[in-house]
Amino acid sequence: MSVQLEQKPTFKRAYKKLHSNQRESVHSAIRAVVTDPKLGEEKKGDLIGVFVYKFDCVNQQYLLAYRWDETKRIYLAIGPHENFYRDLKH
Repeated sequence: MSVQLEQKPTFKRAYKKLHSNQRESVHSAIRAVVTDPKLGEEKKGDLIGVFVYKFDCVNQQYLLAYRWDETKRIYLAIGPHENFYRDLKH
């Protein structure tokens, strides 16, 4: 069974701005989430159904926000913690 990946515009914009060494860390995080989507922590309140996976990206903690079901992973946003949740709600 293959898993379908979908990237939202917010994710794509942030990904484009990353340096190549940061992209390697992001690719590792994406592979981890595809393998085990329960790695991330499910959010509550306004962001119910959104999971956030924290990972190290070139000596800085980054967050990867996604939704998932058995056949699909939808990547919503990626970036450092600063203003991450505020921007994710919009």
